[in-house]
Amino acid sequence: MTRALLLDIEGTTTPISFVYEVLFPYARARMADFLAAHWHDTEVRGEVAGLTDWLITTPAEATRVALALMDEDRKLGSLKSLQGRIWKDGYRTGQLYGQLFDEVADRLKDWKDSGCSVNIYSSGSVLAQQLLFGHSQAGDLRPLIDGYFDTAVGAKTDPDSYRLIAQRLSLQPGQGLFATDIVGEASAAHEAGWQAVIVRRPGNHPQPPHSFPEWTEISAPANRPRAYAPPDSSRA
Repeated sequence: MTRALLLDIEGTTTPISFVYEVLFPYARARMADFLAAHWHDTEVRGEVAGLTDWLITTPAEATRVALALMDEDRKLGSLKSLQGRIWKDGYRTGQLYGQLFDEVADRLKDWKDSGCSVNIYSSGSVLAQQLLFGHSQAGDLRPLIDGYFDTAVGAKTDPDSYRLIAQRLSLQPGQGLFATDIVGEASAAHEAGWQAVIVRRPGNHPQPPHSFPEWTEISAPANRPRAYAPPDSSRA
C-alpha cells in the first residue's frame, strides 16, 4: 500500500524550461547586486564559503564563482541556497510565479485526500521549493505538501538518500512512490525500496531504456477525490 508520494520538480511537476529560461536567468542577473547588498549577512557568508574550498574575500569574487558553478549546472547546496534567496524577492514582488503542469494542483489534492503523505525532493533548496509551490499559478499549494527534501539528505542518485527520506517519513519498503524524469534517480529510489515511475513531459531530456512504469502526467490515486479549488486570495 502506498503511504507517501515523493515528487521531483524539474521535468515532473514543473517544465524544465521554467527552470532554465526563467529562474536561472533571474538569479544570474541579480547575483552580483544580491551578494554586494548582503555581504555582511552571516548566513549568506556561510553559503558563500560553501561554494569553494578556498577563502572568498569579496562579493565580486563570490559572484564569479557562483556564476561559474551555474554555468556547470552544479547541484551544490550552497549555490542553491543563494539562488533561493534571490528568487524569494522575485516571488515576493510578483516578478516570479511558480509554473506547474496543468494537472499538478488537482493531483496534489487527490493524493492528499486519499490519505497519502505528499512530499517534494529536489536539488533546489527547500526554500526554493516552498517559494515555487507557495506562489504558483494555481495559488498557494503548500497546505497540500507535507514535507520538503533537498540535497541536504544526499544526492538524488544515491540510494541512501531515499533510505533517509523513508526513515523520516516512517515508511517501510514499498510504501513510498517516487516520481521523477530521470532514470538514474528512479533506480536509486528503487534500490532503496521505493516504488518508482518515470514522468515523460514535453521538453524532458531523453532517458536510457528502463523497466519503470511511465506517466505522462501525475496520476491520481485509485480512488480519485474531488478536484482542487485554489484558495480565495481576497480573504488573505
